[in-house]
Amino acid sequence: MEFAPLSLSFFKSSLTLVLSAAVLAGCSKQEPAQPQEQPSASSVPAAPETLAGVVDRSHAGELMPAINVVDPVGKTLNTAALSGQPVLLNLWATWCAPCIKEMPMLDALAGEYQGRLRVITVSQDLQGKKLVPPFFAKEKFKHLQPWLDPDTKLSTKFGDGVLPTTVLYDSSGSEVARVVGGYDWSSPEARALVDEAVDPGD
Repeated sequence: MEFAPLSLSFFKSSLTLVLSAAVLAGCSKQEPAQPQEQPSASSVPAAPETLAGVVDRSHAGELMPAINVVDPVGKTLNTAALSGQPVLLNLWATWCAPCIKEMPMLDALAGEYQGRLRVITVSQDLQGKKLVPPFFAKEKFKHLQPWLDPDTKLSTKFGDGVLPTTVLYDSSGSEVARVVGGYDWSSPEARALVDEAVDPGD
């Protein structure tokens, strides 16, 4: 009986450490919003707030899934219809800090590779129709379009369980590689990765 207080204290300390780790691994919001809305923003978690994404080639050769995404006014795009040109497909959310860091770089990348690579950013926000247009209006992206996936079908398809997830496809619609977590898309490494799909013969 004399050890009971010590055990309870140890349990409380362990629980505090676990909860602290969970918070640190989550995504801090960049945009002001009500805290209670954050957990329901998407059904997938965010990567830690870094740009040290992992390049994964284990799915190379898989075809781009045929999933409909929509824009805020209801225009539909089927991802399978994108084959014929290399595509960089990015899954993101407005509440995801590493996603937000990537977006200006992806916009610049789309401009740099315009005509040779199509960059598609698809929000995984459950309330994307409400949240994404104001975000795009604020950021004034020049080359990105506000595509929405309110049922998070793409996240379910890729199954990595982390945002951001970005998948690079060649012109035949076959996967070259994917990046799980935030990534520095302005880096020479990113250009080399993209060039594998854009200029595969080089």
